[in-house]
Amino acid sequence: MSVEENVSQEIAHNSSHTRAVIAGAAVVAVGLLVACAIVIRRKKGNARVPEPARSVDVDRYTGRWYEFARYENRFERGRDFVTADYAKRDDGLISVINTGREGGVDGLRRVARGKARVVPDSDNAKLKVSFFGPFYVGDYWVLDHADDYAWSIVGEPSGTYLWILTREAKPAVELQRALLERVRALGYDASMLRRTQQ
Repeated sequence: MSVEENVSQEIAHNSSHTRAVIAGAAVVAVGLLVACAIVIRRKKGNARVPEPARSVDVDRYTGRWYEFARYENRFERGRDFVTADYAKRDDGLISVINTGREGGVDGLRRVARGKARVVPDSDNAKLKVSFFGPFYVGDYWVLDHADDYAWSIVGEPSGTYLWILTREAKPAVELQRALLERVRALGYDASMLRRTQQ
């Protein structure tokens, strides 16, 4: 084989390798662009999330809550009959059990178990939540609540997530209206709320 043939084969090999690298880089770039577009497209309901309005008595906050409404999110998408059960643990943490059904009252029941810890110097109104072992990545801010803990409005710093919780599965119409007004007063876009069937 001549030197010229060797060089031609080497150039062809390098050219094919280069094309493969460029194609791989293009696939990664497209993937990153799609991921960025998804993040950018996610609408925030509040550009300036307020600090929690009042302190929280953890003993009174624990127990069962019914989800009245929420900003739709990927981990609850399509779920109704949603409840959240909180209980104090012996180690000082709070157990979290979120339950919901997909496809109606007789639909598939989904349960997520986690734990939460109170953020120091937050008057018990800010918690970090973990559903994945030792990683406390979720923010849970009790933005406001009733004096008697009959309702609670929960958000987080980004303004992307929001939940309205009540002690009754079907709160009175007057309370529903008042909660929507309070959400608006906190700076949230109430039109983004999805009512949860109970």
